[in-house]
Amino acid sequence: MNTQRILKTTLIALTLFISTSIVAQDKNIVETAVATDDFSTLVAAVTAAKLVGVLSSEGPFTVFAPTNAAFDKLPSGTLESLLKTESKKTLQKILTYHVVSGAVMASDLIGLINKNNGKAIVETVSGNKLTAQLKGGAVYLVDEAGNWSKITATDVNTSNGVIHIIDSVLLPK
Repeated sequence: MNTQRILKTTLIALTLFISTSIVAQDKNIVETAVATDDFSTLVAAVTAAKLVGVLSSEGPFTVFAPTNAAFDKLPSGTLESLLKTESKKTLQKILTYHVVSGAVMASDLIGLINKNNGKAIVETVSGNKLTAQLKGGAVYLVDEAGNWSKITATDVNTSNGVIHIIDSVLLPK
């Protein structure tokens, strides 16, 4: 990866973190996502899956939130297909695979990784599991399909939990 791309990625993540940190404290997870331009695809998916009420409830929840660019990495036509009414159950499973019960801060996740010999298994609201591990100084989530997603910004506190921003959509089996 070249230096310009690393710098650009870092600046985008920092901008997302700062912008969401400013608005997040008094807003719930959904309100925070709505207020952040780079989560417009996630908001559309949460709305299509009829999960707005759940993610606006008391919680607390931890959401590994994919950016618009993360959704852009999906194969062509995948997102459009998932947003259709007949795909609601599949979309719900994918989105709840990005949610963990409780507020799991980055330091908690890193602590679990270190305590468990470099890998922490996290159960999601969907009932599926994610593997968290450190690689090159960053925390990554490995989904059940074997795909890696980097956590690019952490600990965006909301009134009903915490958001960690990720660079790829997680896919359950």
